[in-house]
Amino acid sequence: QVQLVESGGGLVQAGGSLRLSCAASGGTFSYYAMAWFRQAPGKEREVVAAISGSAGVANYADSVKGRFTISRDNAQNTVYLQMNSLKPDDTAVYYCAGDRSRVLGGRWYQESEYEYWGQGTQVTVSS
Repeated sequence: QVQLVESGGGLVQAGGSLRLSCAASGGTFSYYAMAWFRQAPGKEREVVAAISGSAGVANYADSVKGRFTISRDNAQNTVYLQMNSLKPDDTAVYYCAGDRSRVLGGRWYQESEYEYWGQGTQVTVSS
């Protein structure tokens, strides 16, 4: 059973940066495509970014393109989300998710594609 644990959330001012980490255990990490989702109060959970098992492909939601970068270190079983130029609208609980497929399929942005989920980490951006 794969377990995912996020860390790195916190309170930051608008324009600032945060780096989220998600540590995986219980599986062969490089076999899984990984993603970050977020859920703001009163809103549905939405994808932020996803990365293939080999890190050769990364996709982003339009709202974060050019500001956020997803990466992974398969030797450390960790996926990262570097968040720059943060805005108050980025305030949400951020979740790490894993897909047993190594590649990013056509529905990479859908929650149903991911079998494993972390507990979430809160990111709050003040104006």
